[in-house]
Amino acid sequence: MTGDDMNGITPAELKSMDESALDALCSQLRGTLLAYGRAHGGHIGSNLGMVEAIVALHRVFDSPRDALIFDVSHQSYVHKMLTGRWDAYTDAAHFDEVTGFTNPEESEHDRFVLGHTGTSISLACGVAKTRDLQQAETGNSPTGNVVAIIGDGALSSAVAFEGLNNAASQGGNLIIVLNDNEMSIAQNVGGMYGTLDNLRRTQGTYEPNLFRAFGLDYRYIESGNDVHALIRAFQEVKDIDHPIVLHIHTCKGLGLDEVDAQDGFLPGQCESNHWRTPISARQQPLGARKYYGQLAMQYLLHRFASDPGLTVISPATPGSNGITPEFRQLAGQHYVDTGITEEHAVAYAAGIAQAGGTPVLATSATFFQRAYDQLQQELSLNAQPTTLLVFSAGLSNADNTHSGAFDIAMLGNIPGMTYLTPSNERELLTMLDWSTRSRDHGAVAIRIPSQAVLDEDMASGKSRYPSLALADEIATGSTMPISTKVGRTALSSNGTMRRTVPSPFEEYVVEHMGSEVAIIGLGNTMPIARKAGSMLMERTGVKASIVKARQCTRIDTETLTNISANTKVVVTLEDGQREGGWGEHIASWISGNADPTINAMHTVVIGADKEFTDRVPLSTLQERYGLTPELIMQRIASALSDNR
Repeated sequence: MTGDDMNGITPAELKSMDESALDALCSQLRGTLLAYGRAHGGHIGSNLGMVEAIVALHRVFDSPRDALIFDVSHQSYVHKMLTGRWDAYTDAAHFDEVTGFTNPEESEHDRFVLGHTGTSISLACGVAKTRDLQQAETGNSPTGNVVAIIGDGALSSAVAFEGLNNAASQGGNLIIVLNDNEMSIAQNVGGMYGTLDNLRRTQGTYEPNLFRAFGLDYRYIESGNDVHALIRAFQEVKDIDHPIVLHIHTCKGLGLDEVDAQDGFLPGQCESNHWRTPISARQQPLGARKYYGQLAMQYLLHRFASDPGLTVISPATPGSNGITPEFRQLAGQHYVDTGITEEHAVAYAAGIAQAGGTPVLATSATFFQRAYDQLQQELSLNAQPTTLLVFSAGLSNADNTHSGAFDIAMLGNIPGMTYLTPSNERELLTMLDWSTRSRDHGAVAIRIPSQAVLDEDMASGKSRYPSLALADEIATGSTMPISTKVGRTALSSNGTMRRTVPSPFEEYVVEHMGSEVAIIGLGNTMPIARKAGSMLMERTGVKASIVKARQCTRIDTETLTNISANTKVVVTLEDGQREGGWGEHIASWISGNADPTINAMHTVVIGADKEFTDRVPLSTLQERYGLTPELIMQRIASALSDNR
């Protein structure tokens, strides 16, 4: 079967195909996935392992009436190919027309926008509940079978277990397809996976059975890459009247060959299979996320010998954040992958801190959202000295499920949380050095710098990239500048007041003093702030004060007061959501200040709109939000004109 033959295949046409032709179809789909991954990149490994399962699902079930709900969508590429989006995987001109996740705006066959893990069973319970109510009241429903497709790695999420628990008590038609490829993003971790291994080893007969313990029916299908076996299994449970788990054993990355092996991509339990980098990008240097992550881990390696309680925690995604297999091996018991368990990971870190340990928890800004309650309660309310490394924070061209633009509004408004915003590698390591050596603070989050910061360091020659000598230097002999600032006052849990120690470095730094205008940049926006200041001087002759903010949780009233004497316009720059963000807090403080010199300053707050964005180029977002030197200069000129 050729690509042209497949171009018009719909789920209805798939059902009419002779079953003997399905093996060729699966082979063609797998070849298409391989070619797409090599050219474009993506979550190829899990998709390769699910080719037969997706074909069988669409052969047996009647999507979209039968609801197919994919967990995190890492197995949905073939589903997309078969539901009207074939060109997006075969024609380079259309590669970026669809997301890497399910999306109802693309197709009626997609029920949800899904990019975070563990929610499919809960979503399926909700869809099934409404169907059952509709059938009970009217005798009919637009929804038939409800099928949740979840991977074994995703099953570690707490919400997945909450869904299993609810599914058993709710009853009714609900089919949970567990894709067990023996891998999470990295290796599976946790006691549950020994149980899954025993189920595989005994062809599903092992007791105690995890799923039956919830009160769920259960069947095991060893040949998860046999399309005919899967068709039979799905036919047997279609229209079932109670919840059931179909445990299918698949091979992650099935079909990867010598071409892919040259880049480290192998079938089976290979961590690289999680994300396929296009061949054209394989020689590119490390991006900021991995570079700064490796830098931080190199620093921490030096600390393990002197701090036996120092523990690096990753709720999965280690490689994405520069936590390399080599680091993990050297760290030994000082490194813990908790699996996809952000809520547990944050509470776990709080427990380590309370017992006198030194936890460092590393994950993406978008995943910290999943643990907001623990960040507020277990960490901040309890003032536990914990370090959070926040990756991929700020504006980016990410899809709408992985945006990091909401981190400042989220973390910057938790009482007791300190959110530090380094703008170069030395500041990053100095902040990490302080937060892990001192216990005189509560929860400290450190925003990992962006690519713009790394590019500026590289261009100026400041960065030791790709050397890690700076991490060694700071770990073995701290160069941290100590501040004379006094501690702030906080209310303790028993209602008494206690002193806490602020970060031991100046919170806002005036890089150079100007007049009339002050541009205050936060972390990643410092390269833009400096360029805007230079452009303003070149075109108007106005010399702006350039101020670097190293944190976004407190207002440095001392610095703002000092610059107010000569300043008419204050501009704040943040690469995050403006509403509820850092700049708005500064504007509020200035406008409400009783000192007429201070409240006379006009404040221009520049940041992102409160919106979801989906794969919009970073340059386009910066233009949209006014975060370019040219647009900043225009805002300043307008504000100066209004104040004269």
